[in-house]
Amino acid sequence: MENPLLVRDWRGRPYLVGHTARELTGRPRSWMFWLPWAAMIAIAPLQYGYAAATPVLLGRHDGSVLAVLLPLTVWIACQAVAAVPAIHLVRRGRLGVRPALAAGAVLSAAALLMVATATGTPALLAGYSLAGGVGGGLVYGVCTEVVARWYPERPARWVAYATGAYAYGAAPLAVVLGLAPHLLRPVFVVSAALALPLVGAAAWFVRLPPRHWWPHGVDPRAHALDRLILRRTPPAVRQFSMGQALRTGALSRLAAILACAGAVSLFDVVALAMAEVPGAPWVALALLVTLNGAGRACAVLASEVAGRRRVLGGTLAVLAAGQALLAAGFAAGSGPLVVAAAGLAGLGGGAFYPLVASLVREYFGEEHTAEIHGAVYSAKAVAGVLGTGLAALAWASWGLPAAFGVAAAVAALTAAAGFGLRVPGRPVTLPTPV
Repeated sequence: MENPLLVRDWRGRPYLVGHTARELTGRPRSWMFWLPWAAMIAIAPLQYGYAAATPVLLGRHDGSVLAVLLPLTVWIACQAVAAVPAIHLVRRGRLGVRPALAAGAVLSAAALLMVATATGTPALLAGYSLAGGVGGGLVYGVCTEVVARWYPERPARWVAYATGAYAYGAAPLAVVLGLAPHLLRPVFVVSAALALPLVGAAAWFVRLPPRHWWPHGVDPRAHALDRLILRRTPPAVRQFSMGQALRTGALSRLAAILACAGAVSLFDVVALAMAEVPGAPWVALALLVTLNGAGRACAVLASEVAGRRRVLGGTLAVLAAGQALLAAGFAAGSGPLVVAAAGLAGLGGGAFYPLVASLVREYFGEEHTAEIHGAVYSAKAVAGVLGTGLAALAWASWGLPAAFGVAAAVAALTAAAGFGLRVPGRPVTLPTPV
């Protein structure tokens, strides 16, 4: 094994070159993507799977919308809050990958079993919301950090690939529950039986590379001078601390975008799960969840050519268009229109997550990415409250067409906020890269 060499590019950023992934771990680098990807699939039923199961859970809880949606709201808050310190502690070396993922495996499997067996709201809140939220946050946070560290030359792209599984991994469950709602218990039992070994395998084999590690065969200095990267995804003006980032308008705007777009995205999943769609009701939900995951990778690939800000705004505009078409489809009672609208809503309903994470890195630098992105990602807790609250109002009084109309307005305002983002620290007299 040759000695590693620390080199710096024209910005002074350090790169540790010389060691391959196989030399460091005994396995190819691809293992450090596929194992987290499988772990993401394993925990997908915790959020989108539970949302798809809401019609069956309503019957178990005597039609009480609050009893069904409250555990999901608390789960989202716990997942968002747990993911933040997990990333921070892992990055600083205070939490090991193995114990974090092992705990996530046990907690996630226990939460899935709780969904299968619990009949009361207190049991769901304790076993699913709290334990499952912490477990899902640990797995999500650690897996995204691992993938980003092993693929530093294209972190946004590979993290999007991995987190996409967090959404489309629940599509088979949505199909099964749509065709056979009485299978809820065995479906979640099987999900728990899969989550434990899949996340456990990641805990056993996945490791972090050394700090500043750079893959063998990619010239870091040439990569830093790539014209397309400098033009479309330029580096931060400087390394912002958390305090400095909080004083910029960009951080609060990114958090607001994530909160509002996340609320609309969650509302879509719950609404389509609980609605009576003409024709095959499970088709719209399965399409929405699948494209919610697949759209993340597509959006990041597009943003590397067209620019993060422009693609983020366009993605949110697609989300708004999907809401408007869903409102029209339910008002007209048209199954085909609802299915087509669900496809649009799915494409825009997940892609903003990796785009926002990428903009955090490119706006504020990489030195404090974990802390700053954690502050932005914690806005997902607000999204959970808003999204499930809108779903409850839709069933209590508003009706689906009106609720989707409100969601369309929120998504449109969010798209305008995305297009209006500006690079912090750059003089206003200079053009802002798209």
